[in-house]
Amino acid sequence: MEPKFIESITLLFVLLNPFLMSIYLLDLIQELSFKHFARVLVRAGLISFTVFAFLAWAGDELFTNLLGVRYAAFVLFGGIIFLIIGLRFIFQGSEAIRSLRGDAKHLSGSIALPFMIGPGTVNASILAGANLPIFTAILSIFISMILVVLSLIILKWTLDYINNKNSLLIERYIDIVGRLSSLLIGTIAIDMCMQAIELWISKIKI
Repeated sequence: MEPKFIESITLLFVLLNPFLMSIYLLDLIQELSFKHFARVLVRAGLISFTVFAFLAWAGDELFTNLLGVRYAAFVLFGGIIFLIIGLRFIFQGSEAIRSLRGDAKHLSGSIALPFMIGPGTVNASILAGANLPIFTAILSIFISMILVVLSLIILKWTLDYINNKNSLLIERYIDIVGRLSSLLIGTIAIDMCMQAIELWISKIKI
């Protein structure tokens, strides 16, 4: 296989980070049945794949030429969104994520955006389209999405199995993960804002 093909798959998978995403989806993992969770997640994956494939084809010209905005502005806005999520997570716990998702009928869309489709994954999709032939780029995105969705489904099955055997262990896991996630989400948000500022400054220097 072509090295850039493997790199594209790996980059998108790492950015999506199934373990980190399980923190965002913790309440759904707890509350939804295995079949319902898998169905919602597959739909979210398909929505994200469609967006990523389009971005791989369109490239960063979508922002500069078609939308007339700087890519740095998109990254900064994404950072602000995650900062709000992080702050609400600190004060409200997983209830904050639930309230941000809105209507339960639209779970797939609210998982796809902003938890799957974000500045990092958008950039990875654009890079895949720039470094690979378009069909190969789309294939790399498709493989990444399959790996992420399967990882989350396996995690859901594992937690359900452990919960049936030892519910106290799951409660401890949720408590620890909940406390760590608020710090992690906030840190990621600040880092995204800093990346946007650095990107904007680099454009000014050019």
